[in-house]
Amino acid sequence: MSSRSAPSALINFPRQAAFGRVLPKNKIYEHSRANTRLKDLFVTQVDQIIWQYKLAPETIKLPAKPGVPEIQVFAIQLKTPQLHEDVLRCIDGTVQYPILFELSHEGQTQTKACYKRPSEADGSKWVVSDYFATKWLAADTPRAPMPMALDLAALYEQLLHRLIPLIPRTGESLSDLVERSAQVRSKKREVDQTQVRLNKEKQFNRRVEINAQLRKLQTELEQLRGKGCP
Repeated sequence: MSSRSAPSALINFPRQAAFGRVLPKNKIYEHSRANTRLKDLFVTQVDQIIWQYKLAPETIKLPAKPGVPEIQVFAIQLKTPQLHEDVLRCIDGTVQYPILFELSHEGQTQTKACYKRPSEADGSKWVVSDYFATKWLAADTPRAPMPMALDLAALYEQLLHRLIPLIPRTGESLSDLVERSAQVRSKKREVDQTQVRLNKEKQFNRRVEINAQLRKLQTELEQLRGKGCP
């Protein structure tokens, strides 16, 4: 395993991209027609949402690309240590741009985002992946410079690469990397479930059988995680 540290996902965005507009929570869930459960999540978990930065051709002088006309950075002050991802999905469903979220709670900060792209079946709708996140860091952690890029699509890709916990394979596209990440999560659940079955099983022959299944799943998981082809 490489000892090279991954670049920080906590970015020092340029001042000229600062937007600083508070987004009323009720406007978001009213626009999304949120149900009572989702409204309650906003009320109990979210203190304030600030549209912190607007990364756009007119603010950072990078050209737009199909699917990435702008990138928004939303700062969310939390009332609780946890934020249900349905809240983020609601915001992502309401705002028709890729979004990078910076969550804050009691002196800690976390960067979180999904891979968001227009639907191939309906260009007016957006498809979102699972969410990727950093660990919680001290709010005063030094920020890295914004990645260098030739356009907004390339910038978005670099920002997401800093959140995805897999090393891209040679020639692997962002969408393929996101799909492999989903496969890793699914396989990890299979491994965990099989481990639970093994721990509960008392019969020796069944334990041998389940243990063989577990080793096979663990090998498949490592192949999915690795840089090389399985």
